[in-house]
Order: sequence, then structure tokens, then C-alpha cells
Amino acid sequence: MQYPRHKITHGEEMMSAMADAMPLPVVVIARDERIMAANAPARALFNESMVGRHYITVLRQPILLDAIENVLRLSEPADATYRITESQRDLVYDVALRPVIVEDFACVTIAFEDKTEVQEAGQMRRDFVANVSHELRTPLTAVLGFIETLLGPAAEDANARERFLTIMDREAKRMNRIVGDLLSLSRVESERRVRPTAEVDIPAVLRSVVLSLQPVAEKQNVKLIVEGAETSEMVPGDHDQLTQVFTNLIENAIKYGGRDKEVHICMTSHTVEPTMRSSAIRVDISDQGEGIASQHIPRLTERFYRVDSHRSREMGGTGLGLAIVKHILNRHRGRLRIESHKGQGSCFSVILPYE
Repeated sequence: MQYPRHKITHGEEMMSAMADAMPLPVVVIARDERIMAANAPARALFNESMVGRHYITVLRQPILLDAIENVLRLSEPADATYRITESQRDLVYDVALRPVIVEDFACVTIAFEDKTEVQEAGQMRRDFVANVSHELRTPLTAVLGFIETLLGPAAEDANARERFLTIMDREAKRMNRIVGDLLSLSRVESERRVRPTAEVDIPAVLRSVVLSLQPVAEKQNVKLIVEGAETSEMVPGDHDQLTQVFTNLIENAIKYGGRDKEVHICMTSHTVEPTMRSSAIRVDISDQGEGIASQHIPRLTERFYRVDSHRSREMGGTGLGLAIVKHILNRHRGRLRIESHKGQGSCFSVILPYE
């Protein structure tokens, strides 16, 4: 693009003011190829002292530099992608480059639109579909294989028929649990922006959940010990969803804590809860199991993530329980904290604000 020679004009001042008014990061490049203006979001993205510098020294990525050069040369709009890594997270921006020519004034405006969340959501959907397909394909393949065998070679074998039907029953129930958890997760996500307003008595919920899980604990010879849940403590919440949270966590503690052990459920009330900066109820659910290696803890609430896939499936786990817990607590503006060390058991803490 060939620009006429000129002095600083009102047009340049106007472009600078317009850039400042834009919510997206906007950079304006003058005809001498230096950055004429950059609004606050752009300076935060690149450099506070970027104005006045040649654009090549600030916008260093070759794809973006080629696009800018083409707009300067051809006076035609262009689009590009800008990628950076910040705090171990890959950020992706769609970049719109547009020439501006008005009488004796010319420049190029560059707007950056953050598409990171859109791309991450798309990747999450693809991963989710792949995970669901894998989780359902395994039991479905087993069931179809046993049906084929029962219709063929084992049609008259009573012992094989009973053994295969038992396995088919287990696999079918597993598929049913997966579908049930998927539906539950979908319902929670659909309500994630609507905070519940009903009052829920947390100690009463804990006592009810412990009573319902007592038979499960007895099968494992696990002793459930409840502390601090004698009185009534009310918080805004959804009774059924909070029941699901404590059921999932206490049942996990029973299953993975090991036989002949204890599970401690301790409820405390904090006037100032450090993680919430407000008053809150905290429920700690501790087991005496093998513990969880530190590298697994940040991923425990991911859908279908398992520390030990084989053991989890053998115990009837779907890989969705902690994901459901996390989404329910997010809806309640609560927190889930996980502390664990190999060989020292695990503690899952639920924190719910009073207001």
C-alpha cells in the first residue's frame, strides 16, 4: 500500500480514540509501519510500551506478520490466527486485519478475538464423544459376543449359559449406570447458572446418606464415623443434588478405602472459610486407603478419568461420579478440595457457603 506523505492528523487521533473504545484488543498500524495506537486490552496482551515501535518487533508470529504486510501492500482485508502460551495454557485468537484509507489518512486496524474457550469446548465435545463411545463399546461388545455364543456353540450348555448370562447382566447394568450418570450430568449442567434457593439441612442429609450406605459399608466391614452432624445447619441448596454429592463421595470412600477400615465424615462450621472468604459449612470425608498420587489429583473431576481403570470398572464405577460432584458444587457456589498422599489415604472436602 502506497501512502501519501502527511503530518499527524486528526484522523490518527480519532483512530486512537476508537481503539480505546473497543472491548477487544485492537492495534492500529500507521503508514510508516509503526504502531500508532493500542488499547488497554492489546497492551495487556503484548506490551505496555508497544506504541511507537515497528510492528515486527511486537507482533512476532510469521503468519500474522505476512497478513499485515499483505494488507499494507494490497489494501485488502485479511484474517489470521494468533497463538500464544500463557500459564501453561494455549490461547488462540482470531485476528481481523482491515485497511482504513480516508483522503490523506491511512492505517491498518488489527482486532484480536479470543477463541480459546470455543476451541477448548470443541475439543471437550470431541473427547467426550470418544470417551462415551469407548465406555459403551466395551460392555456392548461383551454382551453381543456372549449372545452370539449362546445362540451358537453354547446353546445347549447350561453351565456356560448361566455364566454368560451373569456376565451379560453385569455389563448391561454397567451400561445403564453410565447412561444414568450421563443424564444426571446433563441435568446438572443445564442448571449450572441457576443457583438453588431452597434451604437444606446438611447434617440431616449426611445422616440420611450414611444410613442408606450402611449395608454397603457392612459388606466391606467398613465403619462409618460421623462427627459434628448432631445439630441443624441450613444452607441454600438442592436437597437431591447435595444428597447425590455426599452419596458419591462416601460410597467412593467405602469402595476405595479398603476392607476392615474406617471412613470419617466430619462436619464443621466456619465463620470465615479461607477458600470462600465467607462463612461456610465444611464436610471432610476421609478414608484409610492407598491414597492417590499427586499427578492424578488435578484430573480426578474430569469425565471418565480414572486412576486405575480396571479396578474402577470392577467396582462398578462409571468415571463420572466426581465430575457430577464438581458440577453440582459449582452450581451451589461451593468448592471441592482433595488431599491425598500415597499410603496415607484421601480426604475429599465439600465446602458450601451459608449465603
